[in-house]
Amino acid sequence: MIDTFLEVGWQKFAWDKDTALWARVALAAATEVLSDPQHVHWYQCENTWFVGVDTLPNELDGSIKDTPLIGPAMTALQSDMGFSSELHRAQISAIFPGYPRPRANETATAFRYRLQKCGAHIDGLLREGEKRRRYLREPHAWILGLPLTDCTKETSPLVVWEGSHHIMTRFFSKTLAEYPVEQIYDLDLTDVYLDARREIFETCTMVPVCARPGEGYLVHRLTLHGIAPWRSADHSQRIIAYFRPKLAQITDWPRLGSCTV
Repeated sequence: MIDTFLEVGWQKFAWDKDTALWARVALAAATEVLSDPQHVHWYQCENTWFVGVDTLPNELDGSIKDTPLIGPAMTALQSDMGFSSELHRAQISAIFPGYPRPRANETATAFRYRLQKCGAHIDGLLREGEKRRRYLREPHAWILGLPLTDCTKETSPLVVWEGSHHIMTRFFSKTLAEYPVEQIYDLDLTDVYLDARREIFETCTMVPVCARPGEGYLVHRLTLHGIAPWRSADHSQRIIAYFRPKLAQITDWPRLGSCTV
């Protein structure tokens, strides 16, 4: 059941044997991807972060090598949120000891933000042009995270600002309501995004999202989130698979509860 998702902006799902089996198979596939030379361009931050967008070789139903993607998370998405569409190939997000290091061409200010605010952002608002202004290019429905390795507070967990989706909804709903749908993709949303983010930092609490293979979590598309610095003496890595299907209607993006894919 999706009971806290809309309230706080994210929800964790309990360990499940079927999800754990999927995670084991997915980890084997992800390990191959991480060592594949054709994917070397996904290594960022001086090789401490493998971004890995759409690199997990899953099928459209989420299965890998005939291992189905089933469990509490998928059940909740299908029963409570009406998800019945195909899935894209998942992102493989892998973090290594030492994260973060500066990203290529990253300014000192941007790197300081990555360190101090965990690079907090919402997905889909992409920077473009010389002035690096933000435009809505990827209107996701939600973010589903499935850990493939243990993720603790020390091994660069995802962090979320609880309740931040309410603030983002308020700011973006007001702004986008003034424009017809065909103009939304052309809108510079930088200032409204920064104003909302400023209020979030002042009023919302950041919490780490720790989980192990077999568990999962759902994050609202408008929940401010980021990646915490690596603080463990462990010299392995943490790997998470992320699914972010696109909304059927871009006009649903600034709304709190519309998640139709």
